[in-house]
Amino acid sequence: MSVQGRSTVVDNVEARRKAPLWKRLRRHFQLYWQLWVLVLPAICFIVVFAYVPMYGVQLAFRKYDITKGLTGGKWVGFQYFRQFFNDPLFSEIITNTFRISLWTLTMGFIAPILLALLINQIGGAKIKGFVQTITYMPHFISTVVMVSMIQIFLQPGNGLLGRFLGNESMMGNPKAFAQIYWISEVWQHMGWNCIIYLAALSSVDLALYEAAKIDGASRLQLIRYVDIPTIMPTVGVLLILNMGSVLGVGFEKVWLMQNTLNITASEVISTYTYRIGILDNQFSYSTAIGLFNSVVNFVFLVVANAIARRTSDTSIF
Repeated sequence: MSVQGRSTVVDNVEARRKAPLWKRLRRHFQLYWQLWVLVLPAICFIVVFAYVPMYGVQLAFRKYDITKGLTGGKWVGFQYFRQFFNDPLFSEIITNTFRISLWTLTMGFIAPILLALLINQIGGAKIKGFVQTITYMPHFISTVVMVSMIQIFLQPGNGLLGRFLGNESMMGNPKAFAQIYWISEVWQHMGWNCIIYLAALSSVDLALYEAAKIDGASRLQLIRYVDIPTIMPTVGVLLILNMGSVLGVGFEKVWLMQNTLNITASEVISTYTYRIGILDNQFSYSTAIGLFNSVVNFVFLVVANAIARRTSDTSIF
């Protein structure tokens, strides 16, 4: 093409951007259809097991009648949410959930970072591999076995730790429940969780270490000025993802550790939902509690992502 004797060059990139949506989608799938085929099983899995069950969320707004199905019950709006907020146990349950969850998230987030930084300083490859193996092996212990180990270790009189803690059972002490939970949780999973940080540290250019050593940097200075800046993007993303489970205290471990003596400190949203929904057959009420839990977690996730996006270049969406 020419305009007044001068030739013009068509910007193909700009032309494709201005093309209709269906043309852009067709071109995209023509170029990347192999990748879409690759992820198709995962997409189907997520749709079937994560999005299709969301159809049952309406149960939180209906008075469930088993003879009429999910959509046959009377619409009651936010009745069950108000019932939960007015429940005498509401403040106790929320407090317990936040206490256990925040301690677990905080310490469970810091410990893998520290462990990865320490392992990265080990020089010998064999010793480094041995330490890694030893630290992430507890991750594969089942929850039932882990709780049994905790009970054996804390048994008064002859337990590995219980013999030093007097005649009182620590598993029956409400004040010690949160500490026992998060300490055992951190010990079990910090080795496994540090793998992603070790992978990030493996990308550090060795020339940076050599240059820092020539300048007289100590080990602590290497960690501060080389290792920590390297893993900060990974730390930011994982922190945002962890904020999506602020109220997501695992059901299995809390339920197995729970007893009549520590019930005032161990009753959390997940165990209360189980009691109400499964044991008492109040399906609509338990669905409302579960939906409240999910909404709060989602809000924390969105807020954390927004803060991270405004203060740094790290965000997940």
